[in-house]
Amino acid sequence: MSENAAETAIGRTIEVFLLDDHEIVRRGVGELVNAEPDMKVTAEAGTAKDALVAVERYQPDVAVLDVRLGDGNGNGIEVCREIRSLHPRIACLILTSFADDHALVDAAMAGAAGYVLKQIRSNELIESIRKVAGGAQLLGKTDVRLGLQRFRQTEEGRVSTLTPQEHRIFELIGEGYSNRQIADDMYLAEKTVKNYVSNLLSKLGMSRRTEAAATAARIDERRRLRNE
Repeated sequence: MSENAAETAIGRTIEVFLLDDHEIVRRGVGELVNAEPDMKVTAEAGTAKDALVAVERYQPDVAVLDVRLGDGNGNGIEVCREIRSLHPRIACLILTSFADDHALVDAAMAGAAGYVLKQIRSNELIESIRKVAGGAQLLGKTDVRLGLQRFRQTEEGRVSTLTPQEHRIFELIGEGYSNRQIADDMYLAEKTVKNYVSNLLSKLGMSRRTEAAATAARIDERRRLRNE
């Protein structure tokens, strides 16, 4: 890298913020960044709350944000949305272990400039940071559109089409609730619940509530594994 490398991005040293709940990951990415002559890590955090405080204080050029945070109090996409709302000058690069079309679409909607897997080569990550610092948009419209199409074909995608009321009933079906129990829980008439169940099964292309219960269980298991 030449001494003028910084000039290809923002004309000065690129200041980078790191968010990841695993210290060893932050340390590894930090070492890669700090080894470059045109960039440095100015702050890091392991939780969403600490991240927002640090970004407010240090005002980095690029925030590299892990999607999944183990504290159960937020995630990298939510942090990205907040950063982009309060500090639109800061470019956000989403870093994740999983190829997840839902997260890709959410990242684009949150204003992220890029979405990369942790498995990429170190030089590719560095170049991604350098590019978004210079104003590049690595999340192309075609990638987002294709990601959305793929997501809509998944179980999670079909469930996302449910209304909030239908989604709550779907979750209760997954927990084994009967129509009467759902009615009591949601303060609805049992006949109303029956109509909701019929509608949501139709939207999901299912004929029996046992299919909905099995789907809810699979979705819950996948979410649990992602957050571990």
